[in-house]
Amino acid sequence: MSEKGRRILRFAVQLAVIAALVLIDRAIKNLVYEKLAGAGTLTIVEGFLGLSYAENTGAAFSLFSSSTTALTVFTGVLILAGLIGLIAVKNKPLVYDICIPLIIAGGAGNQLDRLTRGCVIDYIKTLFIDFPIFNFADCLITCSCFAIIIYLIIDIVRDAKKKPENGGTDD
Repeated sequence: MSEKGRRILRFAVQLAVIAALVLIDRAIKNLVYEKLAGAGTLTIVEGFLGLSYAENTGAAFSLFSSSTTALTVFTGVLILAGLIGLIAVKNKPLVYDICIPLIIAGGAGNQLDRLTRGCVIDYIKTLFIDFPIFNFADCLITCSCFAIIIYLIIDIVRDAKKKPENGGTDD
């Protein structure tokens, strides 16, 4: 298979993964909406994890909750930029090929909520610490961003070890 064929196939797989994750996110949020709205907190693991219906008009930690339109536009631009990056950038590290589609899927899942419901449905509640309620899409975004950050730190350390200790000059 040619390089172009491999890139097209990789992008098709990435789009399929994005679509599948968005569908999973939508299914979970619909179930949560039907079963948990107004029901209080359902404990999953005592003292650790629960499910609790919440509506968030903003982004993480309810930031920008008074700017839903701007947040919607900004998220749309980021999703589009991510898709363009998947197509346009040829030699990406594998971590980008895996994580960028997950970030796009998470952003698209929350974006669909904003566009169809006017808010994002959150439902995962930590019981061991007072932390904002979040959702599957948020997990996709957060875990993928952390994976990229860890990759970048490792890459920086690896590059620093390759440089000679005397700053690159031979004395």
